[in-house]
Amino acid sequence: MNEEKERKRERVYSEEEIVSKLQAELPHWRYENGWIRRKYKTHGWKSTLMVINAVGHLAEAAWHHPDIKASYAWVEVLLMNHAAKGVTDKDFELARKIEDVVQWQPGRQGGALEGTPNADQRFAYLKYDS
Repeated sequence: MNEEKERKRERVYSEEEIVSKLQAELPHWRYENGWIRRKYKTHGWKSTLMVINAVGHLAEAAWHHPDIKASYAWVEVLLMNHAAKGVTDKDFELARKIEDVVQWQPGRQGGALEGTPNADQRFAYLKYDS
């Protein structure tokens, strides 16, 4: 019964609200077929698996689990709150956390961490957004 009450309290966003929120807060994400989604391009299978594992860790910690599609050099993350039957704040919050972690480039922030040397294809990891 508590799960049913919780589901009723979750605000499900309309398609227009979702599109607007994505444009303002998560510009690399899109809304399609009831899901918010984002495709991350990688430099190969090892990088793809690292992205999947990072997303998996965040999802488990948040107790909100996305669908994931993957191939050799890409990972697509799809979020929708199954219990609420739509996109809710949980989806936007987890999408922001995933975006922060996967797109993190310490070399651009200054400080002691250099970041992955993407110029050398032997070490290239993710095809970062500009």
